[in-house]
Amino acid sequence: MLARIAIIEDDQAISQMYRIKFEAEGFEVETAENGKLGLELAKQFKPHIILLDLMMPEMSGDEMLAKMRKTDWGKDIKVIVLTNMGEQEIPKSMKDLGASAVILKTDMTPRQVADLVKKQFSSN
Repeated sequence: MLARIAIIEDDQAISQMYRIKFEAEGFEVETAENGKLGLELAKQFKPHIILLDLMMPEMSGDEMLAKMRKTDWGKDIKVIVLTNMGEQEIPKSMKDLGASAVILKTDMTPRQVADLVKKQFSSN
């Protein structure tokens, strides 16, 4: 079985860069460009892990995560927050909502993010 990853990110260039990286690593990948579409995607696609941007149109990442955690299907999905926000700007609720990691986009290469995601799988 292929591991499924959802990338919820409004910047198409970033989204595609990660899609290509994770598909090359053998993941099944789907993307959405805002939290509203991301919530639908997560429900239909049932990813094992979600890479989630916080600052998005229509529904922010933290709002999407809060809604997803209230569902049976979304309460246990692993989530890695991928953001450009400074540490002080990141909502405190992210840890309470079960985000397993918060990554600054500028601090990590796609290779490092892929390695982190693989670690999340091996810790199951």
